[in-house]
Amino acid sequence: MEPLTPHQQLETAECLAWIGSRVGADAGLTRYRLAKEVCERFAWRDTRGRLKEMACRKRLVALERRGKIALPPARREPPRRRADQTPAPVWPEMSCALGDLGVITLQPVDRGTAASETWHAMMASHHPLGAGPLCGAQIRYLITSQRYGAVGGLSVSAAAWRVGVRDQWLGWDDAKRAANLQGVVCNSRFLILPSIRVKHLGSHVLGQLARRIAGDWQQRYATAPWLMESYVEATRSGTVYRAANWIEVGMTAGRGRQDRAGTGGLPKKRVFLYPLSRPTLKRLCGRPAPPLPGWVRREFGGAKLGDRRLEARLLQLGTAFFAQPQANIPQACGSPAAVKAAYRFFDHDRVTMDALLEPHHQATIDRMRRESVVLVAQDTSSLCYTMHPEMQGIGPISNRVNGPQGLMVHSALAFRPDGLPLGILDIECWARDPSEFGKSKQCNAKPIEIKESFKWLRALGPIGDAAARCPSTRIITLADREADIFEYLHEARTRGLDVVVRGKEKKRALKGELQRLGMHMHLRPKAGTIELQVPRHGRQPARTAELSVRFDEVTLRPPHGKSDLAPIRMWAVLTREEAPPNGVKEPLQWLLLTTVPVTSLADAIERVQWYARRWGIEVFHRILKSGCQIEERQLGTADRLEACLAIDAVVAWRIHYLTWLGRATPDLPCTVAFEEDQWKAVIVFKTRKPPPEQPPSLRQMIRSIAQLGGFLARKSDGEPGTQTLWRGLQRMDDITAAFRSFRTAYAMPP
Repeated sequence: MEPLTPHQQLETAECLAWIGSRVGADAGLTRYRLAKEVCERFAWRDTRGRLKEMACRKRLVALERRGKIALPPARREPPRRRADQTPAPVWPEMSCALGDLGVITLQPVDRGTAASETWHAMMASHHPLGAGPLCGAQIRYLITSQRYGAVGGLSVSAAAWRVGVRDQWLGWDDAKRAANLQGVVCNSRFLILPSIRVKHLGSHVLGQLARRIAGDWQQRYATAPWLMESYVEATRSGTVYRAANWIEVGMTAGRGRQDRAGTGGLPKKRVFLYPLSRPTLKRLCGRPAPPLPGWVRREFGGAKLGDRRLEARLLQLGTAFFAQPQANIPQACGSPAAVKAAYRFFDHDRVTMDALLEPHHQATIDRMRRESVVLVAQDTSSLCYTMHPEMQGIGPISNRVNGPQGLMVHSALAFRPDGLPLGILDIECWARDPSEFGKSKQCNAKPIEIKESFKWLRALGPIGDAAARCPSTRIITLADREADIFEYLHEARTRGLDVVVRGKEKKRALKGELQRLGMHMHLRPKAGTIELQVPRHGRQPARTAELSVRFDEVTLRPPHGKSDLAPIRMWAVLTREEAPPNGVKEPLQWLLLTTVPVTSLADAIERVQWYARRWGIEVFHRILKSGCQIEERQLGTADRLEACLAIDAVVAWRIHYLTWLGRATPDLPCTVAFEEDQWKAVIVFKTRKPPPEQPPSLRQMIRSIAQLGGFLARKSDGEPGTQTLWRGLQRMDDITAAFRSFRTAYAMPP
C-alpha cells in the first residue's frame, strides 16, 4: 500500500483529534504556529527541504470551513473588497517633455494608507487587469512627479512557476527552476495614466525600477532577485519595455495558473525579461542562447501549420532570410541539414502562402488599430523566371505569349500617412494561362469576375475585413490608373470603403453634364497650388514640382452595356504641372477620383498627398525583387515559390519598415528594433573600441548599418535608402556572428 500524502494524513481521525487537543490546550496558539507544528509532525517539506507552511495553513482553513476542526482566531480580518463609496480621484492631465515633470520617484505603497487607496483606484480605473489580487510576495509603487503628484503605478510580485519560453531561454529544467525561481520577480502591473502624454516617461520609470527593486526586495523578503519578468498582451507591441532594454524571448502558451487540464484558453502574451545581475545570471544559468528577434515571433509566431516543428522552422527561416536578404537558400541556412529542412518545409502540403502570412496579417491589423488614418496601397508586379525553364506552374508575364515567363503578384500594403509601412494586408500570386492570350477583343463581353482585373475587387475583401476590425481607424485604399474600373469603384461604394484612384478614363460620361470627365475638370477654376516632392526616375533627378489644383464633385455614369450598375457620386481632383522645368519630357498630371469628400483646397491637397504615398508599394516590390532576390529562388514549382514568397514578402516589409522608422522616430533607442549583440558588434567593428553602456539612437544605428552597405553619410546624402540598408544588414549578421563567436572563445563577459 502506498504511503499517505501529507494532505491525506491531515484528514485522518488521529490527526484531527491531535489538532483539536493542541488548540484546546494552548490558549496562545496562533494559526501560523499550528501550521508549522503540523508540517514538522508530518515532514511536509518542498524539494529544497523547507516547511510548506503556507500550503498547510490553506488546508487547515479549508478543514475549518467544512466543520472538521476549530482553529485559533485569526489575528486580523482578511482584507475586504473596497466599496465604491468615495468619488473617483481627479487625475492630472498633461502633454509635455519629461523634464517638465520635475523629479520622478517611485513611492512604495503600504497597506491601509492613502497611497494604497490611490494605487487601487488608479489600477481599477485604467489597468486591463485591475488592482489585483497580486500573487504571493509583492511590492507596490506609485509613480510620482515632483510637480504633479501621482502619474502612474506599478507592482512587482512573485514570478510565474512555469513559463516555457523563459525556462528555455535560461536553460532551466524542473530541478534548476525549483532551486532558483525565488530569484525571479514579476513586474505584474505597470500603468502610466492615459491622461499623461510624456515621451520617454515609461522607459525612465522602468530604469528606476531596475535600479532599486533588488534592494527593496532584499529588505522586505531577505532575498535579492537577479531577474525580472513581465507579460504584455499579444495585441500590444511592448515598445516601452524594448526601449528600457528588456529582452523579448517569446510568447506564452495561453495557459493560466488554474489551467490544470492544459486547455490553453487564455490570450497569449509576450514574455519580456530583464537581468538585474548578469554575474548571477551567468552563474546560475550559463550563457543564455540568443533569442530569436522579437519581430520574427510577432510576424510569424502562431502560424497554424499543424506541427510545432513546422512552426519552429518558419521562425528559423524568417530569421535567416532577414539576416542575409540577398543570399540564396543554402547561404542563408548555413548548413546542409538546415538547407534540406528548408526545402522539405516549402514542399509540405500545409505550408501555404495564406497560412504563413496569417500571423503577419493579425500583427498588421494590430498596428493599424493605433492609427486614426491608414492608407492601403494596391499594386501589381511580376516575377520573372525565364532563366529557370524547368520551373513548373509559371506563365507569360508580358503581352506576348512566348515572351518572359514567371508569376504575377498583386499586393495590398498598409501605410501611415507619413509613409511608415505597417504591414501586408493581402498578397495574391498566380500564373497567366497562355491559352487566354489573343482574346482581348472579347474582353468587354466577359464578366469582371473572370478577368484578371478582378484582382482589384478581390483585394477589397481583406481590406474590408481589416476595416471592420479597426472601427476607430479610417482606411483609404490607393490605386493607380489600372484600377480605374467602374466595377471597382462601384464595389468600393457598395462595401462602404474609401478609395483614391488615379483616373485613366478621362472620357467618362458624367450625369447631368455635357462635357466628359477630363474636359469638365480642365474647365474648373484653379483653387490653388501645391508643391510635391518627385523622386528620381531614370535619368531625371529628384525635384520639387509645383502643381495647380482643381476639384469638383461629379457623378459617374456607368459605361455602355453596364446599365445594371448605378451611377457613382465621387469627387475629382486634377493636379497639373503647368510650367515644368527644362529637360522634363512629361509634366506631372494626376486626375484623382475619390469617395472621400473634397470641399476645400486643404482637402484636395490632402488627397494628393495621400496618393503620393502609393509610391511606397513600388519600393516594397523593388525590395522584394532586388533586395530579397525572390527571382533567384530555385524551388522547382510555383507552389513552393509562393510559400517562399510569403517569408520574403514579410522580410521586404521589415527592411522597408526599418528604413522609415529611422526617419520617423530617430530618437528612440535602437533596442526597439535590434538585439544587444547586434548594436554592440556594429559599434565595435566601426570604432575598434568597447561598446558604450547606453545603446545608440535608432537613427544612428540605421545609418551605421547603411554605411556597411555603402552609404557614405555625407551631409548632402540625406538619410539612407532601402538598398544600402539591405546590403548592410547582410554584413551586420556576419559581424554579429563573429562577435558572439569571439566572445565565447575568449570567455569575455556579455
